[in-house]
Amino acid sequence: MKKNAAFAARFGLFGLGVMLLGMLIALLEFNSLSSDAFNFLNHTLSELGTYGHTSFAVILNGGLFFGSLSIVFYCLSSLQHLPSLWGYPFFISLALTFLALAAVGLFPVNIYHLHILGLKWFFSLGCISALCYLLLAWIDRDNRAPWTCLWALMVLGSMASFLLAPLLGLELTQGDRPFYQEMVVQFPRPALWWPALLEWVGLASLYLWTASLLLDQLYCSRDA
Repeated sequence: MKKNAAFAARFGLFGLGVMLLGMLIALLEFNSLSSDAFNFLNHTLSELGTYGHTSFAVILNGGLFFGSLSIVFYCLSSLQHLPSLWGYPFFISLALTFLALAAVGLFPVNIYHLHILGLKWFFSLGCISALCYLLLAWIDRDNRAPWTCLWALMVLGSMASFLLAPLLGLELTQGDRPFYQEMVVQFPRPALWWPALLEWVGLASLYLWTASLLLDQLYCSRDA
């Protein structure tokens, strides 16, 4: 059982590596073709994966799709050896979060309505995953690494901000439209564009949180 858990964790780490490699390749190619360097403060993930915008968009989207499915496999495998039923909501919600991210890669912004639907569910389910994990960590606090809880709080804060900031009436977008509907706004944009910044912070925090969970499971499997 421990060997299966370790294999699933390694497979999940492989999936994270595939996603990161796809992003890096698309980013380097974007900068080589565009006169303006990619800026995480006002460029979005969706732009990197837009077909017709960069020739390596397929690598980014493929990385998101197959890398996310690797994490889904890890989550479903983890359901087989949970010590209690409290872990089921967390792993199911995390699997659905990465399934939504896989949909973001499968349906790039060229397929606008499906793309923004994937983004909406990605951030919504990410918040639910973080809440479920914090509940699980409170119930099973003797077996949870504190840094995984800190990353979960960052995921919750950044993803909730992405979803809720437009509701505050601050005119961060035209007509206070939801951030996930703003992925095709044309330039010029503000130097600090909140939809882009919060999208990247949410994605990065989820990536690092998931990596910490996978590494923690590998460590526990090795010591068992």
